[in-house]
Amino acid sequence: MNQTAVAASSLLVEQKVDSNFFQQVKEASGENIGACMQCGTCSGSCPTSYQMDYTPRKIISLIRAGYKDKVLKSKTIWMCASCYACAVRCPRGIKFTDVMYALKTIAIEEGTYNQKDYSPTFYKEFTNVIKKYGRLSERDLITRYSLKTNFMNLFKFAPLGLKLLQRGRLTFVNDKIEHQDELEAMLDKIEEMKGA
Repeated sequence: MNQTAVAASSLLVEQKVDSNFFQQVKEASGENIGACMQCGTCSGSCPTSYQMDYTPRKIISLIRAGYKDKVLKSKTIWMCASCYACAVRCPRGIKFTDVMYALKTIAIEEGTYNQKDYSPTFYKEFTNVIKKYGRLSERDLITRYSLKTNFMNLFKFAPLGLKLLQRGRLTFVNDKIEHQDELEAMLDKIEEMKGA
């Protein structure tokens, strides 16, 4: 490879590195990810790591190196089961699950995620349903999700919907929680604090 090709490939690598990403994740998660010693306990403890493209240990390494796009576009951040097994076993006390939540939030806010992956859409619609009713409405969630991803899914889920309806587990009326205004005020305050 000639020097021009080497310089060009180095430039491409440099463009994909965000030197502020480490600090952004640290602030968003509230976790001292710089304390990670790369022991791999988190990866060994994770029940979903076999489905991830990067293990939790590798995600921390990529964050440190500034590979923002690689991290945010990975399916790893959407595969976290929020079981906190990694946090319980981490010798440095890092709550990696909180790091994953921060990465999801950053990915959605910046629109930097794999557009072929529907997990961010599910995440957004789940949040929208909770904001609207103060609780989960499975019917509303499946409808919103299907309309945003694949309308034909509604027909696929129809038999399940009928069974849930027969057993009284699904209704056509969504009751809101009491004091919905308090929940909305709390969510508004969170948004306000994020902007500050």
